[in-house]
Amino acid sequence: YTVVYEGNGQIDFSNAGTVRSREPGRIVVDVDPSRGSLFLQLRATDPADPVRNIRVVMPGFEKTYRDDPFHPAFLRRWQGVACFRFMDWMETNGSKIEHWADRPTPESATFSEKGVALEWMIDLCNRQQADAWFCMPHLADDDYVRRFAEMVRDRLDPKLRVYIEYSNEVWNSQFPQTRHSWEKAKQLQIGPPERPWECGGMYYARRSVEIFKIWERVFGGSDRLVRVLAWQAGNAWWMDNVVLPFEDAYRHADALAIAPYIGMNVPAEGKELRAADVAGWSLDRLFDHLEKESLPRAIRAMEATKTMADKYGLTMVAYEGGQHLVGVAGGENNDALTALLHRANADPRLGRMYRTYYDAWERNGGDLFCYFSSVGRWSKWGSWGILQYADDDPRQSPKFMSTFEQARRWGQKVHVP
Repeated sequence: YTVVYEGNGQIDFSNAGTVRSREPGRIVVDVDPSRGSLFLQLRATDPADPVRNIRVVMPGFEKTYRDDPFHPAFLRRWQGVACFRFMDWMETNGSKIEHWADRPTPESATFSEKGVALEWMIDLCNRQQADAWFCMPHLADDDYVRRFAEMVRDRLDPKLRVYIEYSNEVWNSQFPQTRHSWEKAKQLQIGPPERPWECGGMYYARRSVEIFKIWERVFGGSDRLVRVLAWQAGNAWWMDNVVLPFEDAYRHADALAIAPYIGMNVPAEGKELRAADVAGWSLDRLFDHLEKESLPRAIRAMEATKTMADKYGLTMVAYEGGQHLVGVAGGENNDALTALLHRANADPRLGRMYRTYYDAWERNGGDLFCYFSSVGRWSKWGSWGILQYADDDPRQSPKFMSTFEQARRWGQKVHVP
């Protein structure tokens, strides 16, 4: 690896890193991942010319990383997908961004705190010719939304569309944005105060429309925009009685989004499922449960949502989807359960179930389907990644193969090994 920096000082490395050569402003480091993480240590710095702008560059990219920030293997893997939803890249859940000055930039030292710079999200979409889906932070003021929209307007390929959503899962009480919606509704005297959860849904609808209108003004209309109202799958009553009709929010939207997961949440103690019991199941029994309970429930959510979408003249899209097999409420601490769910995620039967699942989505008039998620290591908190590591062999992932084969059937020029 090559480490380049400005200023004067002393940089050392430990654990996986051994210095091969050093000169002012440039150090070459051998990295052995079998020895753990690479630790970079700033040992001394000159106050008059401090060490700054430290960049750690992978082998072979020293001359190109400025203009080509994405690894070629990353671009090849996801070439052809229809859209990138940047919810996690924007660190949307619990985001503390309020003002434009708070945003991450390409010069930020890390993207793990505030998210990835907008410039690079736009760059990725342009390179891949994929539509962009942005989630506006729940605390963001109007000036932030406007400036964000202006940069997208000026830099995104005009052939590409932009999906706009206010935050993420504002219905989900585990996230700070839900509590924020309740507080704002109370402050603005929206809805019946004795039912703050409904008030929060009404505030979500109002703020979504406010954000949509800002984007429309910046873009001179809504032709390139897909204005998204998103709510919990299977909760058609909320869609019909709270979110869509409030102040005619549906008239300012284009799409109704859900996350129609094939769900199986296993608590430590539950009325239907108990972690200790499920942990002793065979894979045959687990897939029998998924076929008879989880998959039909996901399809019913699609059907109910399509009914609402048709009623209000909206397109049905999925902001997330896929499997949702996970221990919850203490169930995540049962190691045998976690191992069983991991085996199920690697089983060819899940890939076959995905085919039925995607067919149901198409049969029910579903449009864009955002799979959650691309790459992520499986743990007791879930097996979300369609791949666990960026260099996994996708042929060993039934989830990947089934999803990408479906994408190709839907006309996307993805690479299926």
